[in-house]
Formats: sequence, structure tokens, C-alpha cells
Amino acid sequence: MGPAAPTPGWLTWDPAPSRPTVALPPGTVDAHCHVFGPADVFGFAPERKYTPTDAGREQLFALRDHLGIARQVIVQATAHGADNSAMLDAVAAAEGRARGVATVRPDVTADELARLDRAGVRGVRFNFLKRLVDAAPTEDLATVAAAVAPLGWHVVVYLEAADLPDLEGFLARLPVPVVVDHMGRPDVTADPDGPGFARFLRFVDRHDVWVKVSCPERLSITGPPAVDGERNAYTDVVPFARRVVAEFGDRVLWGTDWPHPNLTGHMPDDGLLVDHVRHIAPDDRARRLLLVDNPRRLYWPDEPSDDPSDDPSDDPSDDPAETETTP
Repeated sequence: MGPAAPTPGWLTWDPAPSRPTVALPPGTVDAHCHVFGPADVFGFAPERKYTPTDAGREQLFALRDHLGIARQVIVQATAHGADNSAMLDAVAAAEGRARGVATVRPDVTADELARLDRAGVRGVRFNFLKRLVDAAPTEDLATVAAAVAPLGWHVVVYLEAADLPDLEGFLARLPVPVVVDHMGRPDVTADPDGPGFARFLRFVDRHDVWVKVSCPERLSITGPPAVDGERNAYTDVVPFARRVVAEFGDRVLWGTDWPHPNLTGHMPDDGLLVDHVRHIAPDDRARRLLLVDNPRRLYWPDEPSDDPSDDPSDDPSDDPAETETTP
């Protein structure tokens, strides 16, 4: 029997994205992307709640080079469960240009964690979205966090905004940094200055929390979507992302979320998603922190900065002028 067919109605990644017009700073990191399969080599987990389209390392690396990205952080996706083989294979093939975020169970051994660390893993992911996974009990997750703390890893969490009140205390007690996927999935129909998002911002402010200003295509309600050359996409998401970047500029990350699993409405053009960065990080300093310096500190901490302007005492111009190339 061959691999299972992809879940009906879920879209396949764009095989021919546009080239970005925004000039990315050298060393740009896509801090949130995935690999799926190929299923005939790396099978999907029997307990998965969806079956994705194959999206292997060759396609991921081709996208990296097409977009002008230097490095990637490959996040273990739920379709592969706790079998990290596809992710580890991609990290190894990247030859230092990728790091991994794994899924592990509470009975993981110290030897296995050491092996993952040597392979380039720097974090573990906790997923609380019930439509994607049956979340483990928090006591099991606390056991995992305690096990990875000596390695200097962090925990990546995927949750809905409505889940934060129940999870905030648990996450605050973890002995490692916490990285929140996709801004904690705020309700972008609400006021970005309202109480719901304010609670999230307070949580970030009071704890060792980093935020990915990623996946506007998942959060947007009114769009417009990043398709057909639209370079002013997801305007309803922009105020939320810009506020996070403005308030926590040294703790924000960005990623494509390629190959965009589980989307049914539209499939974004990854080149336009890169162009979208100028709306959420409108000046060169903010962009360099978001795309280069912050992910380097988290995933390649032993590497010194190669930018002399990366001096906290430096006060760069706030000139928001764009530096762009022609298509």
C-alpha cells in the first residue's frame, strides 16, 4: 500500500513563487518552516489528524535560495509526530544552514537529547491546537522542558489567543525561554489596543518570551491575500505585528511557515510574504533584528555578529525609507 492521499480540500504549496522586491539583509533566517516526507521515505504518524502534501528538503532549500534567505529553522510538524527523522535529515543536508525544533516525549533519554543537540536541534515544540493534535498533559510537558533546559534549548508553543489565560501560569514557570508561534493567534477583528492583545503583550513583557510575527495568511480575516502581486496584503494583521516588533524588537522572529499546511482558502505567494516584512518592520534596524540578529542569538549563539552596527549603544536613524530591488 502506498502513502495516504493528502487531506481533501487542503491546498498545495505554490511551486512558482515570485521573487521578493524587498532587499533582505545578509544572513536572513526563515525561523519557521517545515518539511513533510516525502512520505515514501519518511512516513507520517499513524495518530496524525491530517495528511499533508509531500514537501521535502529539496523543495525547501530551493525556496530558500529563490527568496534570498541564508538559513532556516525547521520545525517538527504534527503530521510526523515524535519521529523527527525528516526534520533531522533536512537539517543535516543543510550543512550548517539550518537548525531544528523537535517533538519529544516525556520519557526521552538524556542520550537521545544529546544526539538531537549534536544534530542541530535547539528547541522542542508544544502544540495546544486540538484540531491538529491531542495536547499532552502539562505535567508531561514540564518534564520535557526540565530535561532540555541543561542543553540551553527553548520551548516553542503553538496556541490560540483564547488558550492563554489557562496556559499563562504554566508557561511562565517553565525553566527555559518560550517562543510563541504566530503571535499567539490573536483575533485580528478585535482592537490591537484592546484587552485581549494587551494580555498577550503583558505576558511577553513579564517573562522570557519571544514572538514569531509569522503566518498572517492564517490570521487574516479581511486580507487582502498575498497572491497575484498584492504587496499590501493582510492589512488587518499588520497593526498587531507592528506593535509586537515595536515593543519587543530584540525578541521577535519571522518565518514563512512553508509549505503552509492545512490552508483551504488561499495559498500565499512566498515572495509576497517576504515583501510583507516591510509593513511589520518598517526600518532597516528593526528588519535586521527580526531577520538576522535575533534568530542568530537563539539558534547560532556562538557566532559573533558580523555587523558593526549591532551595538546596543548605537542609535540608528529612524528613517523608514525602503531599500528595494526591482523584480
